[in-house]
Amino acid sequence: MKSILAFFCVLFSVSAWSNQLESIRVWPSPDNTRIVLDMGSAPAYDYFLLNDPHRLVVDLNQTQNRVSFAAIGNNSELITKIRDSKPPAAGSFRLVFELKAAVKPVVFPLAPAGDYGHRLVIDLPYEDQSRAPQQVVRQATPVGQKEIVVAIDPGHGGEDPGAIGPKKNREKHITLAISRRLAELINKEPGMRAVLTRTGDYFVNLNQRSEIARKAKADLLLSIHADSVANSGPRGASVWVLSSNRANREMAGWLEKQERQSELLGGVGEVISQADGNPYLTRTFLDLSMDRSRADSYAISEHILSAMGKVVRLHKSKPEHASLAVLKSPDIPSLLIEAGFISNPQEEQLLLTAAHQQKVAQAVFGGVKSYYRQNPPSGTMVASQSVSQAARQHTVRTGESLSLIAQRYGVSVSRLKGHNQLQSDVVKVGQILDIPSS
Repeated sequence: MKSILAFFCVLFSVSAWSNQLESIRVWPSPDNTRIVLDMGSAPAYDYFLLNDPHRLVVDLNQTQNRVSFAAIGNNSELITKIRDSKPPAAGSFRLVFELKAAVKPVVFPLAPAGDYGHRLVIDLPYEDQSRAPQQVVRQATPVGQKEIVVAIDPGHGGEDPGAIGPKKNREKHITLAISRRLAELINKEPGMRAVLTRTGDYFVNLNQRSEIARKAKADLLLSIHADSVANSGPRGASVWVLSSNRANREMAGWLEKQERQSELLGGVGEVISQADGNPYLTRTFLDLSMDRSRADSYAISEHILSAMGKVVRLHKSKPEHASLAVLKSPDIPSLLIEAGFISNPQEEQLLLTAAHQQKVAQAVFGGVKSYYRQNPPSGTMVASQSVSQAARQHTVRTGESLSLIAQRYGVSVSRLKGHNQLQSDVVKVGQILDIPSS
């Protein structure tokens, strides 16, 4: 009799708790806090909000809790406390998230994918000041001396780990580490400034990455990744630009968004939107914008590959074309840089080292710097430096001597010779001399 009673108790327990809450993960970002509930099976749930104080209540039907609330890592400025409460029905579990402010939650389940099982995701849009992107404070530059702004996008993040290496290292951590190093190099360069699309371990929507770059008025978007394939053999870095097919599809989407056209085309877009909205005229301007962006992207990628090839192994020596969402912006040259193959055991270990990360960052920076030195955007500090550099060159004309040229620029003959590696005082007509600073 006792054994039969025990059997029915176990049977009742299993039927009442057909699901399990296995863990709770919190991912704060500057404009959203994501909560992920790891579940044993597909969740059945309800949720509602309470005020005074602000709370989000989530009821998990027929669920048993296996989470220790003290062990939950909560760095969100929005969520002040996570606790349980009396459930509405036997066998259910009620979660309460105490909040600092009112929110409009977005709640949705996710099916198993990769290393993850069933999940219930809760997005809480909110301006989290504790994780706001840190802007580098720069001295104000004179009018017409703008900085070149480079948006750096560390691939993946938060709930999206990216590729996972043989030693279980995650792409999202490597991309952030390289991106931070690259940003530091750019911010040290006069006339250049870096903006990161994410500064921590959280996910940024793919479309939002281009928006962050656009709001920062970026001249270039670099998305940093680490490649992965099923075969562990391939190694080396590569650079990708947008394929023409993807460019054409994105163009069709932009044509439907008049407000976006105004932003992308400046005054021209505004005139178009206020006029008859001639689709052929609009298409022409957007075609020109996209063509210029893709051409610049390809040229910059060649400079980066050239610099990277001197310090790291290359998988492809020429830029590759792909249909990738982060490259789709028609107004900003955009590249995706694969720093190496995390799926290769040797390269996985390399990508984890500070020395190799610095090599990659230095090479990417060198390529970007090389391109903009040769093609400085008008009105930028780099452009003015290029003009100054050109002004410090002198083409020898008939009747000029080395001593006369030195006197003209206020430098000594010996310094002028040494700066140009001249073996004698003799110069030839048409010879170009670099003039050292006085």
